[in-house]
Amino acid sequence: MEMDRKRGEKLDLGDPLAWLWLDEALRREPYAPAGLAEPELAIALCHRDGRIREAALQQAVGYTVLLPLVVVRCADWVGQVRERARELLAEALDVETGVALAPLILLFGRRGRGGFAIELLDTVLRRASLEQLAPLFVDTDRAVRRHVYRLAAERGLLSPAELARAAARDADAVVQTLCADATLAAVAKGGAYDEVVGPLLGARSPRVRSAGVTLLRPAGRADLAVGFLADRAAVVRACARYVVRQDGVDPLPLYRAWCAAPEPVPGAVIGLAECGGRADAELLWTLVGHRTAAVRARAVAGLRVLDVADVRRLWPLLDDPAAGVVREVTAALLPSAELVPEEWLTERLGARWPRPVRVAAFRLLDARGGGVRRRAAEALSDDPDVKLRGWAEHAVKRR
Repeated sequence: MEMDRKRGEKLDLGDPLAWLWLDEALRREPYAPAGLAEPELAIALCHRDGRIREAALQQAVGYTVLLPLVVVRCADWVGQVRERARELLAEALDVETGVALAPLILLFGRRGRGGFAIELLDTVLRRASLEQLAPLFVDTDRAVRRHVYRLAAERGLLSPAELARAAARDADAVVQTLCADATLAAVAKGGAYDEVVGPLLGARSPRVRSAGVTLLRPAGRADLAVGFLADRAAVVRACARYVVRQDGVDPLPLYRAWCAAPEPVPGAVIGLAECGGRADAELLWTLVGHRTAAVRARAVAGLRVLDVADVRRLWPLLDDPAAGVVREVTAALLPSAELVPEEWLTERLGARWPRPVRVAAFRLLDARGGGVRRRAAEALSDDPDVKLRGWAEHAVKRR
């Protein structure tokens, strides 16, 4: 919430940030908040005089709508106010109010002296049922979801299937990892593989998919891991290779066959480099000119993984029309940037070249340091791309 709200604006009681804004606003200039019950009491709870805030606390407990301001006072800078607010919150906080105030308490807990309210909230939420906690699982604040999923996992409130679905559904990486790990721990104790493998394998998160692949062997479905050898994520490919090897299958011949196909999957191309050897470099070189940009990019990345990147063969690929290919070529050339002709790179700083090419050219010139870096930055001093121009100037100053 912006801190410059107008005085007449109605307070959104469901927004935790609104209460923090109100506390600061009323401390600067007391006025009756629009749409809030007992506005005079709210003003007193946020008054700049600590004695007035302390006197107002006792009355506030009788008004549920003002409990958020009691939470705010639990971190008050005046010790007597802080302690009185904590006593009153401990008396007032039950499961229902705890669930309602959880977003505010967790938000406020990130600030100084907020630990008490969080500990009190945890005590209350540990008595809550799964149904009572349900609103917190879908709260828009990821910190709230992280907290409640962690508590639910510790208490065993969620079944392995529910944990797997949460890991696959939630957009936050921490919640994904937390629920995926909890799923693995739960099925290790009691099976239920069939209920969790599907959601985990279908997740967008690589961490969650890798958990699903890990479970394929104990679930008796190691054969399905072959389909994840060419996954777009390295962690999933690594897990899949482990599972198929445990099942007696060598993934290397599969990768070679897939890369020799007319339309190889990009994940198979980089997968070949991850488990192959330098002998596989020639196959990767044939894919550097493939018509599919993702295949070209993974082929260049694979050459870098195998440490067989030939600078003379790679630098012409900086002109590739696909930004992803240009990035991979740049990464492969950086360790040997001095071998790429300076004049050739300087030409590509010109505005007529696509932005990815100009960025790549500057990065390679920048890696050579000294006068080369300064000349490259000067060449971009009149560039129409403000961000690129500023980045070049910063790079020179930083060095």
